[in-house]
Amino acid sequence: MLILLVEDDPAQLEPLQVALTQIGHIVDAVLDGETAIWLIKEKDYDLLILDWMLPKVSGVDICRQYRNLGNAAPVLMLTAKDTTTDKVKGLDAGADDYLVKPVDVLELLARVRALGRRSPLWQGDTLSLADLKLNLTSLSLERGKVQIQLSVREFQLMEYLMRHPQQVLSRDQIEQALWSWGSEPESNAVTTLVRRLRQRLTAVGAKDWLETVYGIGYRLKNEG
Repeated sequence: MLILLVEDDPAQLEPLQVALTQIGHIVDAVLDGETAIWLIKEKDYDLLILDWMLPKVSGVDICRQYRNLGNAAPVLMLTAKDTTTDKVKGLDAGADDYLVKPVDVLELLARVRALGRRSPLWQGDTLSLADLKLNLTSLSLERGKVQIQLSVREFQLMEYLMRHPQQVLSRDQIEQALWSWGSEPESNAVTTLVRRLRQRLTAVGAKDWLETVYGIGYRLKNEG
């Protein structure tokens, strides 16, 4: 999933970002609410993880503005506030779940998995296009009796393509979806990644499924 993580303490932000990234998520990690407000207007997130107590713009305010924009993706609040009154305030603002600080990383990942199932893009633990299957838990690609392991970045591209089958995706769209905010991919990063993914598709007998639409971008199509 594409996740927005907002936490003003770098010592807490970094380990959460690393844990989420290691299991295949793309994470935009920011330290303040003002940047978060700008990002929710620019990108389509599958999940928001918001610290309640932020300078200038609180996590509750971000959540409220996010809902006012008409966005339905789930929101997980990280908070030291665990009274009923506080929870009601957060729920009224549009939050879906709470995790009380200090955050246990394993519990966070479990909550993320649970909330991910509510995302409009969630299709279970496997994405399928005809007989081609992508396992979202093991990061593996399967067709027939052949199964191969993907790297995290290969998996992210394959997932993005499978969630948009038959759609021509531009290089800019792919960069925005796969590289977190503030990171700058090398000029040939998408081309290199597409070439690697084609090699993986060849290994499962789907060599021609990833098409280059010259001058526009790339498309995953069912050649089976």
